[in-house]
Amino acid sequence: MNLKQSRRKDGRVYLSIEKAYRDPVTGKPKAKVVQSLGYLDVLQKQYPDPIAHFQAVARQMTQEEQAQKRVTLSLRLDETLPPNIDHRKNFGYAAIVKLYHELGLHRFFHNRARTENFQFNTNSIMLLLVVSRLLSPGSKKKAFEQKGRYFERFAFSLPDVYRALSHYARVSKDLQLFLHEQITELYGRDTQTIYYDVTNFYFEIDQADELRKFGLSKERRPNPIVQMGLAMDAHGIPLHYQLFAGNQLDKETFRSVIGEVRKRYGTGRIVVVADKGIITGDNIYYLTGGKNHNGYVFSFSVRGGAKAFQEYVLDEEGYVGVDGLPATEASEFKIKSRRIARDIHVTMTSGRKMKKTVYEKQVVFWAKKYADKARAERQEIVNKARDLVADPSKYQKAATHGAAKYVKKLAYNPETGEILKGTSHASIDWDQLAKEEQFDGYYALVTSELHMSSREIIDTYRGLWEIEETFQVTKGALEARPVYVSRNDRIEAHFLTCFLALVILRLLQWKTGRQYSPEKMVQCLNQIACSHEQDNLYLFDYRSEISDAIGAALGIDFTRKRLRLAEIKKILADSKK
Repeated sequence: MNLKQSRRKDGRVYLSIEKAYRDPVTGKPKAKVVQSLGYLDVLQKQYPDPIAHFQAVARQMTQEEQAQKRVTLSLRLDETLPPNIDHRKNFGYAAIVKLYHELGLHRFFHNRARTENFQFNTNSIMLLLVVSRLLSPGSKKKAFEQKGRYFERFAFSLPDVYRALSHYARVSKDLQLFLHEQITELYGRDTQTIYYDVTNFYFEIDQADELRKFGLSKERRPNPIVQMGLAMDAHGIPLHYQLFAGNQLDKETFRSVIGEVRKRYGTGRIVVVADKGIITGDNIYYLTGGKNHNGYVFSFSVRGGAKAFQEYVLDEEGYVGVDGLPATEASEFKIKSRRIARDIHVTMTSGRKMKKTVYEKQVVFWAKKYADKARAERQEIVNKARDLVADPSKYQKAATHGAAKYVKKLAYNPETGEILKGTSHASIDWDQLAKEEQFDGYYALVTSELHMSSREIIDTYRGLWEIEETFQVTKGALEARPVYVSRNDRIEAHFLTCFLALVILRLLQWKTGRQYSPEKMVQCLNQIACSHEQDNLYLFDYRSEISDAIGAALGIDFTRKRLRLAEIKKILADSKK
């Protein structure tokens, strides 16, 4: 500690005691005031020599602090561990607690519980579920059984956890809106561009019910599934989600989710970005038709497009390379665009289909690396088609999926699915193969934003990969499936927990400059852990570039090798302010 003398503008000298320290992240020396003393001329009325007096006080404070830092440990090398003991605690969850409280989630749950007659703490339960979903995903029972892993007083029972799920389901929509308002106020939020996609989650059950139905599983599972539509903002932060029955088509979820965002989230005009599974006349007209003036950037199927569009794609006229010059056969990338009036079919309220005209910009591009990738992936299917032609008896109908479209004159037994020997020998359909190959590497985007350049349109669409990665993180790092609850309200609560965990993880990435993958950040938080060493002292054994970055972003010191229990509790308490 040092006595600091600061001369003010009026010439008076102000005394304070400051402490020098080195920033744990940058390594630069810094100082902070630990005690303000007052003006020298005032202090001279109390002390004969205030400077000498407080220099002595500063030295005494330094000695006391040094004494506090020294601990004498008494160790026995033959000491054994008691049976069934686990003194290891996670401390990385302090980062999650910090963001959880920064977002005001504790206030939301406390306020919503005031009018309820249950006795359990819904905020405490949700905090455990969110922390567990990020650091040790699994069932609600697993989360409860591992609550001793953290420095928290989780004073509730396992039945309380399940009872709380019903409450979470009731407040789900309001919580999503509250979270949006908090993020907008704290960090700013760009909702001019909204990314939308759909995925599904399987349940390990045999019978379908009202919500969990058999549908097209994106993971090719034979189980009943639930569909989830998810909207994200321009920065990749989840905005709103909604669950649908497993047999509902992706395109049928669009208007429900986007409609909720438009009506409740105060977004103003939006441009929605989505893949070709969403593009229908009804969805386009929902955004742009009548009094609506919203926009879209959708991917557009080249192979499924009209003949005139395919001819435009394959016509070399108008393509330019990355340098803006006309593309040549040696070009590895080429692009062109046009503005066009296109007719779409819209379902009116009467149920009748009506033709409407939309004015849009179509962007078509080709990349050699995409073409090479498509051909390499198809080669495996072609090899299977060759084997199928050589010996059809080896295959059942179900096993020929993909390869059969390249084989002519195949006949199946309608009862057994066995391939029958026809009057003519099966052969490779070279015409079909050539027809598909000609479109390898070509991609198309359509947009209502006629003013946007082709490069802007492509860059905007590329943001959609973040929502695809978000689904991967949800299913991977967060292990959102399989789902271990069965009631509809508890299923809703389960995905709300996953949504909150996902938002916190994305914000943590954003605060650390998007330098690290979600998986690496979760791994890091798990490794910031300690073991009980002696008395109230805990020993830490992990520090990394990522833990330093997280600590710097959130103002939490993860660099200390040892901490007293009181110090740990203070850090956690400060994280909740």
